[in-house]
Amino acid sequence: MGKSVSIGLLGLGVVGSGVVHLIKNHQEKLQHQLGCDVKVKSILVRDLEKQRDVNVGDILLTTNPNDILEDAEIDIIVEVMGGIEIAREYIHKAFQAKKHVVTANKDLVALYGRELHEMASKNKCDFYYEASVAGGIPILRGINDGLSSDRIEKVMGIVNGTTNYILTKMSDDGLSYDVALKQAQELGFAEADPTSDVEGLDAARKMAILGRLAFSMDVDLDDVEVKGISDIELEDLKYGEQLGYTMKLIGYADFQDKELEVNVQPTFLANNHPLSSVKDEYNAVYVYGKAVGETMFYGPGAGSLPTASAIMADVVAVIKNIQLGTTGNQYVKPHFPKVLKTPDRRFGQYYLRFHVKDEVGVFSRISSLFNDLKISFKRILQHPLKKDEKAEIIFITHETSLANFQEALKQLNELDAVHEIKSYYKVEGDAEE
Repeated sequence: MGKSVSIGLLGLGVVGSGVVHLIKNHQEKLQHQLGCDVKVKSILVRDLEKQRDVNVGDILLTTNPNDILEDAEIDIIVEVMGGIEIAREYIHKAFQAKKHVVTANKDLVALYGRELHEMASKNKCDFYYEASVAGGIPILRGINDGLSSDRIEKVMGIVNGTTNYILTKMSDDGLSYDVALKQAQELGFAEADPTSDVEGLDAARKMAILGRLAFSMDVDLDDVEVKGISDIELEDLKYGEQLGYTMKLIGYADFQDKELEVNVQPTFLANNHPLSSVKDEYNAVYVYGKAVGETMFYGPGAGSLPTASAIMADVVAVIKNIQLGTTGNQYVKPHFPKVLKTPDRRFGQYYLRFHVKDEVGVFSRISSLFNDLKISFKRILQHPLKKDEKAEIIFITHETSLANFQEALKQLNELDAVHEIKSYYKVEGDAEE
């Protein structure tokens, strides 16, 4: 590397444009930090004639990836094109050409992270992906560097801005799911096909990445249990508010006693929980370490410049490693074997809403069922329904095992007096009564 570092950019969409903008406008700070110029030499695009939101100046635009991947003058590849298999192929070629790679591609990292790390190390290249989780929030660097000597036991967070926006509008403004989703799409927070976001798949990929780094373990995407928000009803949010809870789509990873639990699911958070106040499209990740205790990282989870800021932090790290001659050394192989917790080893509180026959003795039978399974109730609401001579019951349990709660659901379904189980959700924290 001489007096300048050349970057090849794969993709010039929202995030790619942000990277170009930051490099052009923050050149003085980059030179001060690194002692050299940083420039984008070439950009891979799909359409050479497309109008751009950013002035690329004399940067070469090309539709041929080899113009970038085979250019000996390019030191670092920044991949922001998205997709999986094509991006994987290009990154393989980059490592083979001894080029370092920075990516924002959570799908790729969730599926092929270990493979790409091993290939990078083999070729003495760096591979960074801070922007793949929570946009501009430096959560991966916080875990990897800031908490590297701690034993992290729990990571939980709001890692998808689309679902957080939808749930905020449902809770605060009383919008239905469908109306809130449409509003999110109109504002650009949700895609035309929102499945990946609203069904929790996007968050699951991020939790697989977080779990790997936090617990030094091979966490695969298939290890993440996933439930989305598309079935949430306003009635539950209203009952939750009445009981002192707020609904969020929570990514949860817990590693204690050398056993792992990782999932994504709608969760009622006590209003005094630090994550409950995170609204709209913002993200936040709560990390509990044995030494540090509670920490929380908060900020914009997406957007051109926040995401580009995370990418450029990785680019700066790569350049410093080049200058020190330490590239290709950041990957640490997993330390712990993966042992997933069984339902009898997973504990938590639960919210449950169901309809029963409104007659004498029903509540006693239900209480007896839960008592036999050693499940006690923290909060109870009961309301008569205006039709069909039914009543609606809402429980929040004390802590119990998932196995016992699942057995309670099974037995409730078998009771003649129970008309329908309407919903159930995990609960985190203790609401003020």
